[in-house]
Amino acid sequence: MSYGQGGPQSQWDPWKPNSQQPWTSGDDGRTPDWAALAEASETRNKRRRLFFIGGGALATLAIGTAVAMAVVSANGSDEANKPTSSVPATDLPSASNTPSFAPTSAPPPLDPKEFVASKAKDTAPNGPDLLFPGTQLTMGSAVYKKGPKADSTTCTTGVQGTLPKVLTANDCTRLMRITYTKGNIAVTVGVAVFDTEAQALKVKSQADKQSIVKALTGGDVKTFCDGAICRSTTNSYGRYAYFTITGFTDGKDVTTKDTAVFAAGDDLAEFTFQRIRQRGEAQASAAAAN
Repeated sequence: MSYGQGGPQSQWDPWKPNSQQPWTSGDDGRTPDWAALAEASETRNKRRRLFFIGGGALATLAIGTAVAMAVVSANGSDEANKPTSSVPATDLPSASNTPSFAPTSAPPPLDPKEFVASKAKDTAPNGPDLLFPGTQLTMGSAVYKKGPKADSTTCTTGVQGTLPKVLTANDCTRLMRITYTKGNIAVTVGVAVFDTEAQALKVKSQADKQSIVKALTGGDVKTFCDGAICRSTTNSYGRYAYFTITGFTDGKDVTTKDTAVFAAGDDLAEFTFQRIRQRGEAQASAAAAN
């Protein structure tokens, strides 16, 4: 005798709802089919493992896709393609408690010549004793004794030949003179001052062999270059034009063989250049310190 409503007995499927596990009553004398139950359980476990493996693969694929999208997004950014140095500083992490400083560069050094090239910048006190300090001058092995000095705002009084006209045409504002001696050789240096470098350069270019500074004598310095042949030079630096005249204090003419005379004139011309440049350097240093 069977229980139920009759009809063909349904097959049990663990994955179908409402299916019935095959089981018989104790009246029919049969026992459960253990082999079938074990096979069904193994099938169920395999399907479950496949599900878990498949789900894990999908999760991994989803994570990989998200990472790939993030990488593509970063690679597509304009900022990512720039060199590190061009990325804004705010985008980079900074160490805790570490101060940050804006990039700086050392300013270019000030040009000393700029401070003696115009009246506007060349404002330091000036005069014969400031430009030519001390009581003597040593250049190499030569020692020159400092003699008389002169300073005038009337430039023409201290020059002769064609130089008065040249200085006047270019608006000379001051003429300083000073004399140095070494034995029987005397050198007078004349420094003419102008408002601009351009004026001093014109004087240098317009001066000729007859453009001569007057020898300055007095005290222990005897008259020299008064009718005798002497050696003269002309040059300029910044707004200053400077001249030398060198000769013998005993009235002799200077010849090309008198190398000591040429050396003395060159020493004083070089020293004058150095002193004007040092004047510019001092003012440049003072400006840089402020």
